[in-house]
Amino acid sequence: MSQAPWWRGAVIYQIYPRSFSDTNGDGVGDLPGIIDRLDYIQSLGVDAIWVSPFFKSPMADFGYDIADYRDVDPLFGQLADFDRLLAGAHERGIKVMIDQVLSHTSVDHDWFKESRESRDNPKADWYVWADAQEDGTPPNNWMSLFGGVAWQWEPRRGQYYLHNFLSSQPDLNFHNPAVQQATLDNVKFWLDKGVDGFRLDAINFCFHDQALRDNPAKPKEKRLGRGFSADNPYAFQYHYYNNTRPENLPFLEELRALVDNYPGATTLGEISSEDSLATTAEYTEVGRLHMGYSFELLVNDFSAAYIRTTVQNLEAKMTVGWPCWAISNHDVPRAISRWGGEAPPAHMAKMLSAMVCSLRGSVCIYQGEELGLDEAQVAFDDLQDPYGKTFWPEFKGRDGCRTPMPWTDGEHGGFSSAKPWLPVPDSHKQKAVAHQDQDSDSILNGFRRFLAWRKQFEALVQGSIQFWDTAEPVLAFERQWQGQTLLVAFNLSGKDHTLALDGHWQALDGHGLVAGSLQGGSLALPPYGSFFALKG
Repeated sequence: MSQAPWWRGAVIYQIYPRSFSDTNGDGVGDLPGIIDRLDYIQSLGVDAIWVSPFFKSPMADFGYDIADYRDVDPLFGQLADFDRLLAGAHERGIKVMIDQVLSHTSVDHDWFKESRESRDNPKADWYVWADAQEDGTPPNNWMSLFGGVAWQWEPRRGQYYLHNFLSSQPDLNFHNPAVQQATLDNVKFWLDKGVDGFRLDAINFCFHDQALRDNPAKPKEKRLGRGFSADNPYAFQYHYYNNTRPENLPFLEELRALVDNYPGATTLGEISSEDSLATTAEYTEVGRLHMGYSFELLVNDFSAAYIRTTVQNLEAKMTVGWPCWAISNHDVPRAISRWGGEAPPAHMAKMLSAMVCSLRGSVCIYQGEELGLDEAQVAFDDLQDPYGKTFWPEFKGRDGCRTPMPWTDGEHGGFSSAKPWLPVPDSHKQKAVAHQDQDSDSILNGFRRFLAWRKQFEALVQGSIQFWDTAEPVLAFERQWQGQTLLVAFNLSGKDHTLALDGHWQALDGHGLVAGSLQGGSLALPPYGSFFALKG
């Protein structure tokens, strides 16, 4: 094995703290709950955890609205609990990455409380403030991703402030050097504590167009995509001026220079732009972010052509950087429901994890993916997500993927002794960790088996990738590393399929997946089957 950086080809397990494990009986997960489950996380064979925000927050967007970047919200515990989590993870050989939400704060942050009071206070220029137009309307046509205009009136200043997300999430003014430095100082605080990296939320939103130019309209036929529903007016524009500005690049270089002072620390940027793949490539050039992460595989399209084209497009654009892939996270419906329909077979979940873990790049695995959890149906009365409440019922929000982890089939799935903040579906209790632990053929044990098997092949961890031009529904590609060539193939359908093979291939077993078989000069792939072979 080579001495590549730990994050290159790493499998990163995303933990949504509210929904992972509750130890104090308030119905919300906490940092001690993660500590209690570290042995479980270690058993998965992942390389790192990414912990979604646990910072002090009024929780308007469940932690992505930060009121204090350097403290833990009492809902999740104390700063000492994070120190214990970091130490416990490191004792088990698990790296720890944390979210950093740099582009905006909560309205409860001390910076904003001061900034909103007047136009001449020391923090007056720390947020994006603008005068109304002559008729009192907002400064321009920018829209909020969560619905409606992106400007909120503040009577104390007699101005509007910008919010690309909720109105309680005001955007910082990164054109102010003091804001940049304060942001870097907050990042340094966590580096000094010993974190191994950062997942940088909405990192392309830090800068805005200082001229406040209107975004151009987008034709109806191009409005879908990027996770937006047709009824969200955010999709009606090309977002050229409210995010992904060129000034962001020098700031990323400053951020990288800081992180490079801490050997082994890494950065993973979440990027959603008009051309996310091109932006990901640009943001991961030399001296910028280590890795880029976008939403291309978090969509409904589950065709071999789409996956192949997406990865090939990024490979063509990203000549220097390193990609990171995910098929689920806390913002989108779970992959098994998006791609498998109402009753997918259990082994499809195993195949999906193997597929994303076989692409060139690092991988983010969202909690519950290793159990094959499907999207929960959350009634409107139980809904917590403000995004979902706004766009119900056409868009039901993000709560369906955020329901608590099922540890047992008992009350509340063993997540909490009290009623959880979101209900645990009965169908999830049937997939509980306690059940799957005991079944050698379970999705959970299949996930563990595949990750352990993957580590034997450096070609799968960091090798190059070259796709075969296969017909639907077969996705096939080669991974190569220092003379070793692996063939990887997946049947993305519920029907048998065959693939013609050239050359000599030696089938590999031990991965624990429903496997294809060589039959003369062809490969027979069963429904949702997988195939790995060495070229020889």
